[in-house]
This record gives sequence, structure tokens and C-alpha cells, in this order.
Amino acid sequence: MPNEKILVVDDDTNICELLRLYLEKEGYVVKIVNDGVSAINAFKQENPDLTLLDIMIPKLDGWQVCREIRKFSDKPIIMLTAKGETFDKVLGLELGADDYVTKPFSPAELTARVDALVRRLGSDTSDKPSYEISSGPFLLNTRNRTLEKDCKRLKLTQIEYLLMKLFMENPGKAMSREDILKAVWGDDFSGELKTVDVNIRRLRLKIEADPTEPEFLTTVWGFGYKWGY
Repeated sequence: MPNEKILVVDDDTNICELLRLYLEKEGYVVKIVNDGVSAINAFKQENPDLTLLDIMIPKLDGWQVCREIRKFSDKPIIMLTAKGETFDKVLGLELGADDYVTKPFSPAELTARVDALVRRLGSDTSDKPSYEISSGPFLLNTRNRTLEKDCKRLKLTQIEYLLMKLFMENPGKAMSREDILKAVWGDDFSGELKTVDVNIRRLRLKIEADPTEPEFLTTVWGFGYKWGY
């Protein structure tokens, strides 16, 4: 059973306790806070393996908290929102979240999403003799999960690292959004394809000189993406 630590940030105490019940049943260690300031402090103190972060919380909203956490950590974040608008979902992903779940949600389904993401991010090990993958100006180190461009370290989230690893291991191969979602987020992941698009767009901001005219991570129109170098 898992023993990873999950930080739950929500001002609805009933939801918090329900999530605690489901997550602890699966073996997770759960820390609960109810506002944005406490969330940042708890994250720094607890260093959780994954954070469930509600958007509409007091003091600092979830978007502000996500932005702040991404300044110093690449640990996965799942945004929780009572709003179904595309804007809210996309903004959370643009700010560095790895997934989003819209309220009302099934606690069992959310726990399954947590399981899938934790397992996927924790199981990335390289079985190749070489732990470095090079492509053009990029060097990916699978031992310490880092990426360099022209010998300069780029700061990636864990999902962005897995995306780069997937593409650099498959140069020139066109991959559908469905294939990318399964490869990076896991076979049993139930998120939307939009998650792939937003994370690709976010990754391009870090690796491309001009993200609007990508040189490396290119679009295969009507299908998906490929590593074009």
C-alpha cells in the first residue's frame, strides 16, 4: 500500500474529512489545511508527494497558491474547482497544475486519479545502460530527472520531465494526444485530452526560442505532436 503524503487544501471541512477517509484507507498520509497561506506553509513544512488544491479558498486562492508552489517545487498538484468553465481548468494547468477535477466529484474516482498520478511519477526509472538522452541542444538525465539546453538547466515539473523523456526517446514519431496521455499520465488515467495540450503549451514556453513557431516540439495537425529535431 502507498505511504506517500497528500496535502489537501479546501475550506469545506466535510470534503476534507471525506477525502481523508478515502485516502487514508488507501494508505496515504493526509495533511489538511483550509486556506491559501496555510497551504504554502504546510507545503514547505511537509513536502507532500501530491497536493489536492481547491481554487476557491480564503486568504490566497488556489491559483495564487499553485503559482507560489511552482516557484520552488515540481511535486504534482491536482486542482479542485466547483466551476466547470474551460477557463478555470486551463488556467490551473497553465500555472503548473498537473490535473484538475471538477466538483462535485466522486471521492473514489478522485482517489483513483491520485493513485494513477502517484504511481506514474514514482515509477519512472530508466532500464537503459545510458541514463543520458541527447537531442540537438538538449540533454536529458534520467538518473536525476533533469533537462539542459545548451548546458543550461531548465526547471521542469515532473509531468513536463516525463513529456520530454517520451518525446526525446521517440524522435520523429507522431504521437496522438491519447497515446501521450496514456504514456505520461498512465493507462488508467481518466483526465481530458485538454490536459495534454495545455502541458505541451507550457513546456514549449520553456524549451522553444519562439513558442508560437516551435522548432523542436511540433504539432501534427489533427493528430497530436512529435519531437521534430
